[in-house]
Amino acid sequence: MRTIGLLGGMSWESTVFYYQGLNRGVRDRLGGLHSAPLLLASVDFADVERMQAEGRWDDAGRHLADWARRLEAGGAEALVLCTNTMHRVIDAVAAAIGIPVLHIADGTADALLADGVRTVGLLGTRYTMEQEFYSSVLRRRGLEVLIPEEPGRTAVHDIIYDELCLGVVREESRKAYQAVVEGLREAGAQAVILGCTEIGMLLDAGNCPLPVYDTTLLHVEAALDWALNPE
Repeated sequence: MRTIGLLGGMSWESTVFYYQGLNRGVRDRLGGLHSAPLLLASVDFADVERMQAEGRWDDAGRHLADWARRLEAGGAEALVLCTNTMHRVIDAVAAAIGIPVLHIADGTADALLADGVRTVGLLGTRYTMEQEFYSSVLRRRGLEVLIPEEPGRTAVHDIIYDELCLGVVREESRKAYQAVVEGLREAGAQAVILGCTEIGMLLDAGNCPLPVYDTTLLHVEAALDWALNPE
């Protein structure tokens, strides 16, 4: 097994999913008492969120790159950035280190294409939905990407920051998300990407109007494949 460096804390709620998912995945694949060799750096999300809100993406990139270098120095053999939104600065992070960075959108695209999905809805923070750093990866793979109309887009964003990042799960918010996904279905989406690592706290395959592709789970599976299959 190769050692994965986890750059998390954005939010810590989603980082928990990565830690659990990787360890459970290694246990399920290898059996016995096996667990995942991991190094974890957990940043202060308040600092990162302030940079996001102020549009200081270059500063955020340098901040995360510094943490990535610490993980590499500690022995990490690849980096997993435990957040969708901060893939906005993935190029700056990757340029600062000499180990591979496993991009969250690649595993999602692989899963969608394998299932024959060509038109997909994307939920996430406003940055993820409106900027090109995530959807462009999907489009290069031949996928059509739809995002919610307003006011649904604002509702999706606000619920992430005001509730999910704080560990708050409200039934009213779940219904709001379901209504947004229904709108995407009516617009032609065949499936929906949960493009924020906290959205799985509200939506899953059992309560969503469309088939769900949870980027966190798919990212974890891609990292497991990398760690356990050196070739």
